[in-house]
Amino acid sequence: MSGGVDSTSCALILREQYDISGFFMELAQPDIDDQKSRVRKTAKRLGIPLTIINLQNEFQHRVLNYFTSSYDSGLTPNPCMVCNREIKFGLFMDAILSRDVDMVATGHYVRLKKEGGIYHLYSGVDPEKDQSYFLARLTQEQLSRVLFPLGEQTKEQTYSFMEEQGFGFPREQESQDVCFYETNRIGNYLKSVLPEKDRQGDIVTLDGRTVGSHDGLFRYTIGQRRGLGISDTTPWYVVRLNGKTNQVVVGKSDELFSNIIIMERLNWISGTEPVYSSQYSVRIRYSHKGSPATLEKTGTDRCRITFSEPQKAITPGQFAVVYHDDEVIGSGVIC
Repeated sequence: MSGGVDSTSCALILREQYDISGFFMELAQPDIDDQKSRVRKTAKRLGIPLTIINLQNEFQHRVLNYFTSSYDSGLTPNPCMVCNREIKFGLFMDAILSRDVDMVATGHYVRLKKEGGIYHLYSGVDPEKDQSYFLARLTQEQLSRVLFPLGEQTKEQTYSFMEEQGFGFPREQESQDVCFYETNRIGNYLKSVLPEKDRQGDIVTLDGRTVGSHDGLFRYTIGQRRGLGISDTTPWYVVRLNGKTNQVVVGKSDELFSNIIIMERLNWISGTEPVYSSQYSVRIRYSHKGSPATLEKTGTDRCRITFSEPQKAITPGQFAVVYHDDEVIGSGVIC
């Protein structure tokens, strides 16, 4: 539980069918006291017991260290993907289940179906709220103990349901901020944990020409155009970050596109490899809508993705998620 509209809606829906309890993760949230106060008030109003589970040390080890080491290497991480597998549906779920609980429910807008003894993960029916991308690292064992009550409805239906129940939640824009740093403070956070990386370096072209300087590698992202300080008749874009040489590599617009990527550290939701001869839709980041592609196995834990059309700003360190229609087939880390 977070005390927000989605988890509260889940509790109200399931309270009619089950004996339920609430659980809250204490991680590294900057407003943790406010969050705990809110979730306690919500649980009290719902009339259910609440347990707060402190996973701060584990979160530091498994998520924050991954986050900072990725930036340290010139990669762009996705901490939510790792947190979902390692913490939320990992250690947190284990802690809940150890307390004589049978199933765990969350407010994610995804659908789950069991067919032929296999759990299949699908996009939520609300395309604007679908969160299946973020759960593409989960396993069969994890999915077997989860309920997703909101997957068959839209966010607007959730708000309407809560209003009918006498709960008022403002219809605010969904936040995409990472939970452990404040809005627009990623640069400050990384500066505090990677002070040795807060130093200048060269901005170079793909052929090695120095065309400017940067003030810290972690302040730049693949596809970035603004803030480079390079004058030219056509704009420059960040096309690569080189952690070993502390260089920002830039190119022109057409050099941002590629139709082939390699992904590693594969996770297939069913537990078995897909049919490589089939065509899939692949998303290269959460905001990416997906594009037709084929897969080719290139190693025991590597796969080549070939898109029908070149894709813009493919970013090493991010996750590629493979779909067949609206079913999540699996995922891997872009390298």
